[in-house]
Amino acid sequence: QVQLVESGGGLVQPGGSLRLSCVASGYIFSIYDMAWYRQAPGNQRELVAVIISGGDTNYADSVKGRFTISRDNAKNTVHLQKNSLKPEETAVYYCKADLDENIANQARLPSDVWGQGSQVNVSS
Repeated sequence: QVQLVESGGGLVQPGGSLRLSCVASGYIFSIYDMAWYRQAPGNQRELVAVIISGGDTNYADSVKGRFTISRDNAKNTVHLQKNSLKPEETAVYYCKADLDENIANQARLPSDVWGQGSQVNVSS
């Protein structure tokens, strides 16, 4: 069974830091692009950061310079280091795995997988 499990959420003060982790199981982690999304109350889910299988990264403009996404293929894990957090970044943070549909179909793997989410509260 393909599964993503996030951890590391919690309460942090404005300006503080938090590191989220997402551990994958049940599939070939290294071939997937990995991403972090977040969804604040009343808002749509938005992309925060992406790290492709080759290691290149991309970030939402709002988090550039403050957040860092990284992956450890040996441990099937992707991390999101968040610094200088703001109250408006209170949200549920989700981990997602993506694979090209053609490759997924040929390999009989899922083309996308979501984690269950991890709550992050930024508040004093």
